[in-house]
Amino acid sequence: MITLTSVATQRVKDLVAQRGTPGLALRIGVRGGGCSGNSYFMEFCEAPEAGDQVIECDGVRVIVDARSAQMLGGTEVDYVSGLMGAGFKFSNPNVRHNCACGESFSA
Repeated sequence: MITLTSVATQRVKDLVAQRGTPGLALRIGVRGGGCSGNSYFMEFCEAPEAGDQVIECDGVRVIVDARSAQMLGGTEVDYVSGLMGAGFKFSNPNVRHNCACGESFSA
């Protein structure tokens, strides 16, 4: 199961409101690529596809495909900001190796 912190949940709600399309869901997944083999992605979508898991996090629908769910079990998504910028941060207990830039991983 994937969880979003309260800060991440609020940021997603703000982004959906800015788009002016209520009811959008947040798709979170893993794609092949990057120097360690896999990278995270997030995008908005309207509805789940066959085989997707749907998770409710304080009013935000999170959709995860079956392949990604295997690599993302137990992951917490936060939204952080600092001197180097702001963005979503994944804390994934399944990661065995991160690349130096932090953009890709192997599980």
